[in-house]
Amino acid sequence: MPFGFYIIMAAQFFSALADNALLIVAIAALRDMQAPAEYEPLLKTCFTISYVALAAFVGAFADSMPKGRVMLISNSVKIFGCGLMFLHVHPLAAYAIVGLGAAAYSPAKYGILTEYLPHRLLVVANGWIEGLTVGAIILGVVIGGLLIQPNVTNHLLAIDFPLIDTGLDTTAEIAVAIIALLYLLAALFNFFVPDTGVDHKPLKKNPAYLFHEFNHCLKLLWRDRLGQISLAVTTLFWGAGATLQFIVIKWAETALGLNLSQSSMLQGVVAVGVATGAIVAAKFITLRKSVRVIPLGIAMGIIVLIMNFVSDMWLAVPLLILIGALSGFFVVPMNALLQHRGHILMGAGHSIAVQNFNENLSILVMTGLYYVMIRADMSIYWVLTLFGLFVSGIMYLIRERHLANQRDRDDVMHLDDSPH
Repeated sequence: MPFGFYIIMAAQFFSALADNALLIVAIAALRDMQAPAEYEPLLKTCFTISYVALAAFVGAFADSMPKGRVMLISNSVKIFGCGLMFLHVHPLAAYAIVGLGAAAYSPAKYGILTEYLPHRLLVVANGWIEGLTVGAIILGVVIGGLLIQPNVTNHLLAIDFPLIDTGLDTTAEIAVAIIALLYLLAALFNFFVPDTGVDHKPLKKNPAYLFHEFNHCLKLLWRDRLGQISLAVTTLFWGAGATLQFIVIKWAETALGLNLSQSSMLQGVVAVGVATGAIVAAKFITLRKSVRVIPLGIAMGIIVLIMNFVSDMWLAVPLLILIGALSGFFVVPMNALLQHRGHILMGAGHSIAVQNFNENLSILVMTGLYYVMIRADMSIYWVLTLFGLFVSGIMYLIRERHLANQRDRDDVMHLDDSPH
């Protein structure tokens, strides 16, 4: 990989690290406010709503200037949202602003891969970016879990700097300040993201034109025989993954008797599995072989059902690692295939914006359904059962659709099968 690729990865890692640490701190802030339990999944709703509402604009914005500049502007918006939480603005509102920055950041961070690298390296590159994103989730929830522990923050608050009054007096303030430093570190790397030399399209001022263009791109990707399969898989994966974050916290508290800080660490266990699966997929799966991993999605949903019968930590950890590994192994090749088809059909930024629209709409729907079930006081074991059956059922339907497409015409044979 060229050196610029590692700069892109570093910028992405620290920005995602801060996002995930801030989520745990925001959950703790809601609990300190004694907010209703169903507000917690609403954090994810507020974060992702910008991906859906602004999908027609962020893709065009990402393609209108060098991707490194887009990443820097978007990361600055995240810093502003983090600052609002420091000023004790309601966590739902502050995290929504962070989501606004993330919505603009995403088409740039993924789109630059298709501009900067040859198509044969896209699976490897996605293995890197998913592995590092999952690494950011692991460290992010660990950092967030540590920062909400008073004994840790009390030690940090006790540190005195000569002639400097930091103005940090509470656990929440020191936690948010440290997370803001992570965003600033990501911004530093944004300055050194390479310019790919790709021609940029001037940003259109007419919203109606942007909506029309986005709608055209959306239909184009769903009509493409390979695009529709990869888009359906990744859409389901991100909706299920976001919901699983909250399910694991609730399940760990109910089945294993863990508190929020400990449950957040258990989320990291799932992320270890995803990173492992992503690395293995990057090593062994070429673009042409990407569609062969679809049955693993069916298996993942079935294995989730086993969580209903687990009440010991020594069984929970390997099971969560296995669920994560299956997820990482099938989503990385699907992401690469989707980026490949999108880049050919409509350009990198527009393609990622369409992908984000569908994936985050899925997150809104699935976390919304989780919110309804929790508000109705449904048992977490029923939630797990419905979740696992839903994932397996949808993945089975996607597989049947792909087989029907292949019987009509073999599109897979045209994909690149060169070694990494």
